[in-house]
Amino acid sequence: MERYDYIMAGAGAAGLSLTYHLIRAGLGDRRILLIDQSPKTANDRTWCFWESGDNLYEPIVFRRWRQVDFHSPSFSSRLDLSPYCYKMIRGEDFYRFMDEALAGRANITRRYGRVERIEDHTDGATVYVDGAACHGAWVFNSIAPQLAGGSRDGEYHRLLQHFAGWVVVAPQPAFDPAAATLMDFRIEQQGECRFCYVLPFDERRALVEFTVFSPRLLERAEYDAQLKRYLADYLAISAYEIEHVEFGVIPMTDAPFEMFPSPRVVNIGIAGGCAKPSTGYAFLRIQQQARRITRALQTTGQPRYRLSPLQRRFGLYDSVLLNILDKGRYPAPRVFGDLFARNPAPRVLSFLDESSRAFQEMGVLASTYYPPFIAATLDVTLGRLWRRLRQKSR
Repeated sequence: MERYDYIMAGAGAAGLSLTYHLIRAGLGDRRILLIDQSPKTANDRTWCFWESGDNLYEPIVFRRWRQVDFHSPSFSSRLDLSPYCYKMIRGEDFYRFMDEALAGRANITRRYGRVERIEDHTDGATVYVDGAACHGAWVFNSIAPQLAGGSRDGEYHRLLQHFAGWVVVAPQPAFDPAAATLMDFRIEQQGECRFCYVLPFDERRALVEFTVFSPRLLERAEYDAQLKRYLADYLAISAYEIEHVEFGVIPMTDAPFEMFPSPRVVNIGIAGGCAKPSTGYAFLRIQQQARRITRALQTTGQPRYRLSPLQRRFGLYDSVLLNILDKGRYPAPRVFGDLFARNPAPRVLSFLDESSRAFQEMGVLASTYYPPFIAATLDVTLGRLWRRLRQKSR
C-alpha cells in the first residue's frame, strides 16, 4: 500500500490551495498525494472576490475593478469600492499556476481516478481510488456530497445559489471595462432572489451571468432564456458571439458542515463549509482555511484549529438573511438595495466578508427595514434554542 503524509482527496481549489500553502510554509518536504478524476486544463469555473491589498495569486488575477454598478428597482448607482478591489481569477489560469508551482517536486504525486471511499484508522486513513488503496497520516477531503436544495427543514435553511454565464463578444463596443455590475435586480424575480452581473474584459467582451437563490434548480433552457432577455433588454445587445459557457451550483445553508468527520479525515473547501452561507463566495474563505490548517500543522502537528467565539456572530447574521430570503419576509432587491443605498460600499463589503467591527455592524443592521429582520432574528434564535434543548435531552 502506498503511504503518504497528506492525501488531498480532490485537487480543485481547496486541495491545490492547501498544498500550495503547505509548500510555502516549509512543509513541502512531506509526501503529498493529489487525487482527482482527471487533469484540470479547462476553464471550468471563475472565482470572484473582493479584498484590500494583494494575495498569493496576484500574477493570475485576470481582471480587477475598483468600481461596480448596482441596480435595483429603488436604487441604482456606481459604487466606489476603495480600499477594496473586485477581482476575477479564471480556472484555467489557477490550474496552470498550480501546475508550475508543483512541477519538479518529487515528494508530490498525482493520481487520477474516482475516490470510492475513505476509511479511518488509528494511524491515519485509507483512500480507495479505482480499487487501489492509498494510506495517509491525514486525508483532506474536498469532494462535497451532491448538493440538494429544499426549503427550511425545521432546523436549517437549505437554499442553492445556481447560475449560468456566457462570455459574449459584441460586434462593437458595448461594455464599460472601468466597472463591473455586481448585482442587477431589475429583472423579473418570480418570487425568488434573481439577479444578473456583468464582468467586462474590454469594450466588446464580458462574462454575463444570471444567478438565482432558491431551493431548486431551473430547467437549463430557462437560464439561457434569461441571459438572452437580459442582454437584449438591459444591455441593448442583440447580436453577439458566445465564446464560453459556464454553469455552477453552490450551497447556501446554515446547516453545519462537519469539518472533522473522523479523527484522521478533514473536510475542506465547500465540503468543509467554506461557502459563505448568505452570499456563496468561497475563494478567500478557502485560502483562510488553508492558512489555518497549515499553521496548526506547523505548531501542533495536527490540522485542528479553533475560531474565536466572537467570529460566530457572523453565523447568526447569515441565518437571519437566509431566513428572510427563504421565507419571503422582504424582497431580495429591497434587502440589498437598502444595504448599498444607506451605507458606503466598503462598509457593506467588510460586513459580508466578516472583517467588520461590532460598531460597523450595528450601523449596517440599523440601515435595514426592521420588521422582517426582527421577525427573522426571533425565528432563528428560537430555532437555535430548540436545537440546544433537544441535544441536551438526548
